[in-house]
Amino acid sequence: MLLLLLLSALSVEPNRAAIHVNLTEGCQIIHPPRDGGIRYRGLTPEEVQSVRFLPFDYEIEYVCRPDREIVGPKVRKCQRDGTWTAMGHPSRCLRTCPKMHLSLENGQAVARAMERVPVEGTWTEYSCNPGFRLVGSARSNCTKLGRWSTPKPICEREWGPRGAVHVGALFPMSGGWPGGQACLPAVRMALEDINSRRDILPDYELRLIHHDSKCDPGQATKYLYELLYNDPIKIILMPGCSSVSTLVAEAARMWNLIVLSYGSSSPALSNRQRFPTFFRTHPSATLHNPTRVQLFKKWGWTKIATIQQTTEVFTSTLDDLDQRVKEAGLEITFRQSFFSDPAAPVRNLKRQDARIIVGLFYETEARKVFCEVYKEKLYGKKYVWFLIGWYADNWFRIKDPAINCTEAEMAEAVEGHVTTEIVMLNPENTRSISNMTSQEFIEKLQKRLGKNPEETGGFQEAPLAYDAIWALALALNKTSAELVKKGLRLEDFNYNNKNITDEIYRALNSSAFEGVSGHVVFDASGSRMAWTLIEQLQGGVYKKIGYYDSTKDNLSWYNNDKWIGGAPPADYTKVITTFRFLSQKLFISVSVLASLGILLAIICLAFNIYNGHVRYIQNSQPYLNNMTAVGCTLALAAVFPLGLDGYHIGPGLFPFVCQARLWLLGLGFSLAYGSMFTKIWWVHTVFTKKEEKKEKRKTLEPWKLYATVGLLVGLDVVTLIIWQIVDPLHRTIEEFTKEEPKTDTDVSILPQLEHCSSTKMNTWLGGHGGGLGGWETGRAEGVGGTGEVQAGLGGQARLGVRAGLGTQVHCREPRGDPGTHRSQVGGLCLTTHGSSSAQGYFMASRGCCCCWASSWRTRLRACPRRRSMTTEQWQRFPAPPTSQFLN
Repeated sequence: MLLLLLLSALSVEPNRAAIHVNLTEGCQIIHPPRDGGIRYRGLTPEEVQSVRFLPFDYEIEYVCRPDREIVGPKVRKCQRDGTWTAMGHPSRCLRTCPKMHLSLENGQAVARAMERVPVEGTWTEYSCNPGFRLVGSARSNCTKLGRWSTPKPICEREWGPRGAVHVGALFPMSGGWPGGQACLPAVRMALEDINSRRDILPDYELRLIHHDSKCDPGQATKYLYELLYNDPIKIILMPGCSSVSTLVAEAARMWNLIVLSYGSSSPALSNRQRFPTFFRTHPSATLHNPTRVQLFKKWGWTKIATIQQTTEVFTSTLDDLDQRVKEAGLEITFRQSFFSDPAAPVRNLKRQDARIIVGLFYETEARKVFCEVYKEKLYGKKYVWFLIGWYADNWFRIKDPAINCTEAEMAEAVEGHVTTEIVMLNPENTRSISNMTSQEFIEKLQKRLGKNPEETGGFQEAPLAYDAIWALALALNKTSAELVKKGLRLEDFNYNNKNITDEIYRALNSSAFEGVSGHVVFDASGSRMAWTLIEQLQGGVYKKIGYYDSTKDNLSWYNNDKWIGGAPPADYTKVITTFRFLSQKLFISVSVLASLGILLAIICLAFNIYNGHVRYIQNSQPYLNNMTAVGCTLALAAVFPLGLDGYHIGPGLFPFVCQARLWLLGLGFSLAYGSMFTKIWWVHTVFTKKEEKKEKRKTLEPWKLYATVGLLVGLDVVTLIIWQIVDPLHRTIEEFTKEEPKTDTDVSILPQLEHCSSTKMNTWLGGHGGGLGGWETGRAEGVGGTGEVQAGLGGQARLGVRAGLGTQVHCREPRGDPGTHRSQVGGLCLTTHGSSSAQGYFMASRGCCCCWASSWRTRLRACPRRRSMTTEQWQRFPAPPTSQFLN
């Protein structure tokens, strides 16, 4: 079930007690109906989720999704017994059917099983008035799909004489806006088309009585008096020009007359209290504002500036824009106005760093504004201007003595600006209610005019005048059917009959049809809702870039907008985040070196395994050597995940790469350095072991060495597992100081770098690396004192007797055998004789190398001192103490 929780738009009264969410008595929350919801007054969405009981006398209201209606109680009240009212009658949200089937022209439509609107289960029965016959089905059912089962029938009859219905009109044939030159022929076309049809006003004929108002309120007052006081009675008035329409609309309310204008755009005419019977097919100037807001949202702008000419039409338009941008979550940050000189307001816009600017002024003032815009350099790729679209296409090229800018300078200043213009001709090639397309209408009108349309005043507004007559005819047709039910006719209308005026008002207010100017529908203020044309000046020529349908909130976009900077500018300085990645050349170079190192480690490993039977390989603990090679391979393999970043992988794979880095480095370090430290410890143990009885001296068992390495690796694995479980490595982003780009753009660059880190990174590194390094260093502590081994986590290990830190000393004995060579490295002696070798100590008391080896035969063969003592004495030759080492 879809739950729709709505809050009341009414604010809670200040003196009204708040509803406690922890109530334990009252009425329990009830579930809304399917496809519906419940409106809770005085509760926020969070409180609705948490409250269990509602207080006594609290009322809830059911609401439904669009195109659905509540069937059953719409409001329930919490009673004192803890129950809701009328719970025996369920409330359901049923799909509604169009109401047009509930009425029948020249007949009756009786709805059955209907409360407020037709829903599933409702049916309508049709019958015709005397003298008419029913064409179609006599019954239609409302289905669960929200459609009627059969088309709506009609009532036909034999036509008799038609009565006359008169329309009083004022056309400005001259003056400031000579719109009547094209609008009057368009109205006559509409009257001919309507009067030729029998399905619209079959009993009446529309007739026109008109005068030339010259777009002057004084002249219009004279002709308005003639229209009102001279017969015949006019059922409606049709003025043009905003100033004339204002005069006529204020007077019409006193005469119970409907006013329908075809050429008035002043937002002031949308005031229903001042002009209660006013309608217009020409949209209000405020209709530009929904389009502007839609464009602001499309291009991601939130900060808008405005500059306007101080006239009533632009002030009211800007007030409406201010309200709309606030509702959309946007903001008008700067608002400038001028009467005749725009220089100071333009400078203020420049000083306030305005980028997106809406300009509202007449064409003559627009040239003054943009001359100042050129002087202040308030144009180019950082700025966008929004202007009114009803200027002449070459308005900025017209020579004007009021400005001192050249045509080229003006063209440079206005390049790229955007205009919005009310669509007065349907851009789609669809047939209207008159069975004409918009292009067919234009062709027919041009033939009637017989001259160049550009030289004819009001040619653009002619489709609006044509559709105004159609809107009137359809409204009168509906009114006539309603009056028949009351025993009245249109001929009964007079200036004192408010009932007929109210019927015409309701019919006109509900008008909706396809005209040659587009979809004709009126909003609550009586203004036409229409499409808006969006154009952009590209290369000095206006190009259509889209349309906006305010009735459906639909933006049709051509994707041909062009910008001087290549993209829509920012309304303020934007910060662009940019990731810094590892140099790919460096990564490849280091990877190649690491690969060579891995290859060398594998070769050494293979060599060590292949020659494992050789004696000197066996004496060097080959398994420790193998572990060292494997550890080096793992450590070098860590180069590859260390070089991976956002350039190669996505954020989702980054934690796995972090773990790969940690485990390869950890295990590689433990195997390589652990085996090397163990070997040093072995050497240290051999040469620093306390003197024991010579016959009990034993060598160190190999398993102890392997156990030591295993302990180090195991400790490392346990630490890494705990680290990964308790505080695993994850992707973190480090931000650096903002940078200004070299190009002249309105952005700042924020460099970012990806890292592998955990919450307590330093603690883990210190505990893992420091503890392991300290333990391993401590194991070689004795040897480190001799200057032969100095090792740690961050340094190099000086390993092996052959890589000591002392000075190398050679000594030979006169009686030495040929080929016998002794060398001293630090405090150790190396003696070689042929293929045999022995280790010994350089004794200060002997004056040369006095060797000691595990095999007495090797000692006898390698050490020439054997001539001065017997074999048994030499076998028992003791190892000298450490204090006698020469450093």
